[in-house]
Amino acid sequence: MSGGLPPAVMVAGLGAARAARAAGSCLLLSVPGAAGSLGPGGWRALMAAAGPGPDALCAEDAPGHALAALAAGCPIVVLAGQVPAFDAVAAVARARGAILLPARPPALDLTRIAWQRPGGAALLARWLTPDDSRPGLG
Repeated sequence: MSGGLPPAVMVAGLGAARAARAAGSCLLLSVPGAAGSLGPGGWRALMAAAGPGPDALCAEDAPGHALAALAAGCPIVVLAGQVPAFDAVAAVARARGAILLPARPPALDLTRIAWQRPGGAALLARWLTPDDSRPGLG
C-alpha cells in the first residue's frame, strides 16, 4: 500500500468489481474517462453494488467531469495534472474532503484478463498481495 491507498484494480462492470473486492483490499479504478462516459451517478451506483472500499473515478483531462464527480460524492477523482484548472479542482476536492490524483495509479486491468478463470484469479490475488516494490501512487 502506497500513499495510503491499496493497490488499484481497473474495472468496467459489477462482476469484476465484486471479484476484486472479494479478492482483497483494493482501490477500484474506473476505465479512463468514465466520468464522462458512465458518469458520476453510474459510477456511484456501481460502487454501491460492489461493496465498501475505496474507489476512484477518472475524468482524464476534463475538469468539468471532475467537478461533477466531486459534486456526486466521489471520494477519489483522477484529473490530469497538466490541466490548467487542476489547482482549482484540487481546492474543491480538499473542501469536500476528497482526493484529486494528478495521474492514474498503476493498476491491474481486469478488462483485459479472464478474472473468472483460475489463472486470472491468481493474477488478481498476486496483485493484491502487499509488495513494497510496487510503483507508488504518486
